[in-house]
Formats: sequence, C-alpha cells, structure tokens
Amino acid sequence: MDVLPIKEKLIKIYDEHYFTWMIVTLLILVLAVSFIGVKYLMTGQVIDRGITLKGGVEFSFATKEKVDLVKLQDELIKKLNSKDLSVRSTNDYGVQKEVIVEASDVSSEAILAGLKEVGIVLQNGEYTSQQIGSKLGEAFFKQTIFAVLFAFAAMAIVIYITFRDLVPSAFVVLCAFADVTTAFAVVSLLGVKLSIAGVAAFLMLLGYSVDTDILLTTRVLKNKEEGKVLDHTLGAMRTGITMSLTSFVAVVISYFLTKSSTIQEIMLILSIGLIADIYNTWLLNAGILRWHMEGRHGKN
Repeated sequence: MDVLPIKEKLIKIYDEHYFTWMIVTLLILVLAVSFIGVKYLMTGQVIDRGITLKGGVEFSFATKEKVDLVKLQDELIKKLNSKDLSVRSTNDYGVQKEVIVEASDVSSEAILAGLKEVGIVLQNGEYTSQQIGSKLGEAFFKQTIFAVLFAFAAMAIVIYITFRDLVPSAFVVLCAFADVTTAFAVVSLLGVKLSIAGVAAFLMLLGYSVDTDILLTTRVLKNKEEGKVLDHTLGAMRTGITMSLTSFVAVVISYFLTKSSTIQEIMLILSIGLIADIYNTWLLNAGILRWHMEGRHGKN
C-alpha cells in the first residue's frame, strides 16, 4: 500500500473540512462547560474535592489480602453514618498494597472503630492518619483558584506582548482554556477527588497547551516564506504532534508504573489534557487562525 496517496487524502480532507472540524471542537468545549455548569447546579460544586482542599481525615493501612473497596466503602458509610466517605487503594503492578479511607465528617478514631466492626482489626503502628481542618482546606481551595486565574492572566499578557496581535493571541488563550476545561470536565465525570496535586497538574497542563499553540501561531504569523496558511500549519503540526505524543506516552507509562496515588492523579489529568490539546490546537486553533488569516489577507 502506497503511503503517499493516503497522506495526500488526509491532507485534502483536513484542508476542505477545516471549518467543520473547528465547529466540532467548539461543540466539545460547549459540552464540557455545560457539564460543569449542570454539576454545579445539582451539587453546589464543580468537582469533588479531596480532603486537602476541603478538610477531613485520611486514614491508610497496608493490606496483604485484596480488599473489596466498594463493599468496604458501603459498610463504613452505613456504620459511621457518613455522608462524605470514600475508599481507594494504591497498587503495585496491579497488586493492592494500601487501602486509604477519606472522610470529611468522621474522626480517625471512628474510622478505626468502623474497620474493627467490619472485621479489619488494626493495632498501633499498622495504620497512619492525618487530619486537615475545614478552614485550612477551604483556604487551600481559594488559593488554588487564585493561582489558576493568575496563571491565565499572566499567560494572556505574555502572549499578547509576543505577537502584538489581539485576535491570534486570544485564540491561543481560548485553546488553552479549552484544554484545561475539557480535562476538568472529564476528571469531574470520572469522579476523581481533586487534591492540591491535581491543581498543580492543571497548571502544568496550561504550560503544555500554550507550547503547541504558540508553535502554531508563530509559524503562521511570522513565517515570511511563500505558501498558504495550510502549508505553514502542516509544518508546525509535524513538530507539535510529535511533542504531544512523546509527552503522552511518557505520562501514560508513569501512570501505570508509579505506586503513588498522588502521581497517578497528576498523570491522569495530564493524559486527558494532552489528548484535548491535540485536537484543540490542530483543529480548533489552526482552523480559527486560518479563517482569520485568509479573511484578512486572502488565501496567500
């Protein structure tokens, strides 16, 4: 099979239907924002927060036998009459190593007693617990929101100074917003409890997103060589997709090899965001940028 004709056909489809792809990616962004809005109206929060962002107790213990996490969670909720308790585990190559109980409305002593009632008896030294006050958790949450908003504002200013053109600069910010918002909506849909580490992952994702968008915008706006916008876009795409796929592979491998649930949360957020970045950059941003350039200069 000749690879060249296939490549030419794909480029032709990309060229002829770029506006359609742009609309599709915008609809995905609208769905993500809508989901976040509906969740807020129904639950009063846009995402489930871990104890580091709202306060509570984290109780953990090692296990040699596999524990049914769903059953244990249901039993503890009933026995402790808790409305906000979850159970998860850390794994080493698929083998359960540690069980973690998080709750915002019961104490570590109550969790220890509840575990004893369901047949898990732990002695001193066989478990660890840490508690974060609700006021401290709320303070962390407000600070993280401020950090994300500040990062967006600083990013927008730097991008505008770089390109000196408001419209393309706004496109870069829009696509970075789309990456973060889409990842945020998917993480919320999966029921992941966001921690401070997760917020750090979103800030990292912001940096990844801007890299590819700036690469694209720079090639299109500042390339003085003759050629259509499509040619400059395809040149940037070869480099940009290689960057994104390399990062994605590294992130996925790290997710499966690490033993830390914190690192897994970071890697999950980054992997979702990198997927979103590929289509938001090369379908949404490239499409809007091409539409803007051809409308201003014609098909040059």
